Amino acid sequence: MQLRQIVDVLEEIAPTHLAESWDNVGLLVGDPSQNIQRVVLTIDYTSAVAEETIALDCQLVIAYHPPIFNPIKRLVAGGLIFDAVRRGISLYSPHTALDIATGGTNDMLADVLGLIDRQPLRRLEPRSRHYKLVTFVPAAHVDAVSQALFNAGCGQIGDYSQCSYRSNGTGTFFGNAQTNPTVGQSGQLEHVDEIRLELLVPIHHIHAALSALMQSHPYETPAYDLVQLAEVSTELGMGRIGAIKPLPRRQLIEHIRRELAVDHLLVAGPLDGQATSAACCAGACGNLLDAAIAQRADVYLTGEMRHHDALKAAASGMTVVCALHSNSERRVLKRLADRLHNLLPDVQFHQSKTDHDPFTIV
Repeated sequence: MQLRQIVDVLEEIAPTHLAESWDNVGLLVGDPSQNIQRVVLTIDYTSAVAEETIALDCQLVIAYHPPIFNPIKRLVAGGLIFDAVRRGISLYSPHTALDIATGGTNDMLADVLGLIDRQPLRRLEPRSRHYKLVTFVPAAHVDAVSQALFNAGCGQIGDYSQCSYRSNGTGTFFGNAQTNPTVGQSGQLEHVDEIRLELLVPIHHIHAALSALMQSHPYETPAYDLVQLAEVSTELGMGRIGAIKPLPRRQLIEHIRRELAVDHLLVAGPLDGQATSAACCAGACGNLLDAAIAQRADVYLTGEMRHHDALKAAASGMTVVCALHSNSERRVLKRLADRLHNLLPDVQFHQSKTDHDPFTIV
């Protein structure tokens, strides 16, 4: 199976346009036409995971944390990224796109807590995820151009595919002596019957769509408009909050420890009393603490939190439960692997056995 097909499925599960603006998600290393048979899923792409990938003869690593985060100024032998490129191993990261997506990392933690009527702790600001591509094509070529654009991922509206709008009009041009127009002649003003073709283009298909347009359009220099569309408010966001079945806090903490399969948890704030509401956010989510306090969460489950934020939470009467950063995320890998296997049964998906949080409590 080609890598681009796996990327398309990952895009359906965790659309990259959902990711935080500071993040670096999607395909980071690889050739979309590469044949992929085996995949490793990991939180971090470490040297141990790289060796495991080679031993399993996998061609793709889905690393939750981006193996490339900041711009790379040089790529030399001895580095993990250089070695991945040299060996033909592709790297993909879903990170905060998976955190925000329905059924992703934060919904996994919400399931651990048993959140009822869950809502995002912080909703996404409206943002665009589609462009409208408008181009002008002679009638005899419009079917070929539109089919090329459909094949490049354009024209999908909900459960409907190959959606477009076409209207008749007249195009004009005057080609200089260096031109070789498909219709008419250079050196004179031409009036051509054309069809205005409009299609929706998902953000992650823009480059493929423009490439398909240039290759399929009969004109030397096709005219087109690419218009970014506004997005209405979304129900998605970072973190989760909701009611839970009333439970003593100590009992809830023990339940979290078992469900995340960790030996220890770091806890700040009261240990006694009932919990009737809870919030969660995978990783390092101290920046959402105020939202959790404002919405009166009794318990806040996360990966890590700064000292002064933990003091602030405890002073408010909230119990903070920290599982360590990647321990709050790792359970999502099995869920992601199962979803990918169901959608792509011809590909083998392996959860890394060497991936683990760098911290231990001794």
